[in-house]
Amino acid sequence: QVQLVESGGGSVQAGESLRLSCAASGSIFDLNVMGWHRQAPGKQRELVAAVAADGTTNDLDSSVKDRFIISRDDARRAVYLQMLNLKPEDTAVYYCSATGRDDSKRPFALWGQGTQVTVSS
Repeated sequence: QVQLVESGGGSVQAGESLRLSCAASGSIFDLNVMGWHRQAPGKQRELVAAVAADGTTNDLDSSVKDRFIISRDDARRAVYLQMLNLKPEDTAVYYCSATGRDDSKRPFALWGQGTQVTVSS
């Protein structure tokens, strides 16, 4: 059983920073793409950032490009999202995602439980 556990959300003032963490655990053979998505109230879930096993990242949306940084630590089976200069419009539930293979070489695609980020002006 593979699972993703997120941490690091919270309530902050505009201009402050947060660092989200997501750790994968269980019978993992390898991890492929790991990423962060967010869902604001009344909106669809959207991709924020993703990083492949070779370290390649996606083109971040212009709304977060200069403020959010994604990274991964394969030794810890973890992915992080450093969020700088947060804005009220960043308020959302942030979800970690990961694809990979379990110990039986079966592919998986998982979501974390989500962590709330609230930014007040």
